[in-house]
Amino acid sequence: MTSETTSQPTPDQIRRAPKVLLHDHLDGGLRPGTVVDLAREIGYANLPETDPDKLGVWFREAADSGSLERYLETFAHTCAVMQTREALFRVAAECAEDLAEDGVVYAEVRYAPEQHLERGLTLEEVVEAVNEGFREGERRAKANGHRIRVGALLTAMRHAARALEIAELANRYRDSGVAGFDIAGAEAGFPPTRHLDAFEYLKRENNHFTIHAGEAFGLPSIWQALQWCGADRLGHGVRIIDDIQVAEDGTVTLGRLASYVRDKRIPLEMCPTSNLQTAAASSYEDHPIGLLRKLHFRLTVNTDNRLMSGTSMSVEFEHLVKAFGYSLDDMQWFTVNAMKSAFIPFDERLAMINDVIKPGYAELRSEWLFRQTAAATAVTSNSGSTEG
Repeated sequence: MTSETTSQPTPDQIRRAPKVLLHDHLDGGLRPGTVVDLAREIGYANLPETDPDKLGVWFREAADSGSLERYLETFAHTCAVMQTREALFRVAAECAEDLAEDGVVYAEVRYAPEQHLERGLTLEEVVEAVNEGFREGERRAKANGHRIRVGALLTAMRHAARALEIAELANRYRDSGVAGFDIAGAEAGFPPTRHLDAFEYLKRENNHFTIHAGEAFGLPSIWQALQWCGADRLGHGVRIIDDIQVAEDGTVTLGRLASYVRDKRIPLEMCPTSNLQTAAASSYEDHPIGLLRKLHFRLTVNTDNRLMSGTSMSVEFEHLVKAFGYSLDDMQWFTVNAMKSAFIPFDERLAMINDVIKPGYAELRSEWLFRQTAAATAVTSNSGSTEG
């Protein structure tokens, strides 16, 4: 491998690199100013701050506090202002715009329709408002010179009893902007097996689904998501590291579940910053993604909740580049993994990889090589004039 392909990208190159996002929560990615605007419009008076900058800081500090109660409170505020068609449309459109501005070319954004019914919307009206918002955001992004495609993942809450209903909803809108299904919420005490009827239904319909698993509860959550439910992907899956042993001499031994996940190429939706906030990892340098990358698991990089984590896809990659010395090649590897794992048809995934992602990274490498050559030429020229 030549030096030009192993160079570490600059922040600007990271931002301009084509990226693919599979794990992003709509209610966790609002602009602080939008939260303030929407709260004012509906008369919601419970925001902790009404200045957008201060509110953004509050969300990040609450998420970093180590208090589950404060962390969950952050979503209570965002969901509270996402209860009308107009609000859902605006949030979805801005989501697509923001991701495109950050260099994301394909995204699957998830939300729970059941959490947006407080002001009389039906489940169908929620889905249609969000889908229309995503399409509007794609149009605005294109007008600004950015390309993005956004699909929705409909989420059912683990502690509730509407999983089958939401799965049926996802199936009805699968050709109208909904890419698949998900379950989310507290893992402990609410195993995915509570919703087997939903997963069996989706499998009968040949539909796609991912499951939040292995973020906090550990290996049993991963095993159930795969072996009982048949998940296509794992939301987080970071605790698969518990089934991998590293000896003092560096020898790595995979347990049977870890081997299964790697052998079957099951995609893991890694969210580094979020994992630090939930104590699934102690630092970026210690995040399991480093070892899992060396072991060639099917890893993807994601944001989870951009507002609460104060993050973006570019920020996530900046942290990984700093922690592990990742190159443009590594970024492309993560990005191709994500595109391979997306819930759209194979030919469309392949087209994105060959027509958008690979050319995008090739251009960045050529740019780096040109700059290196120009710098070397300048050094040689200056050296020659000094000697003369």
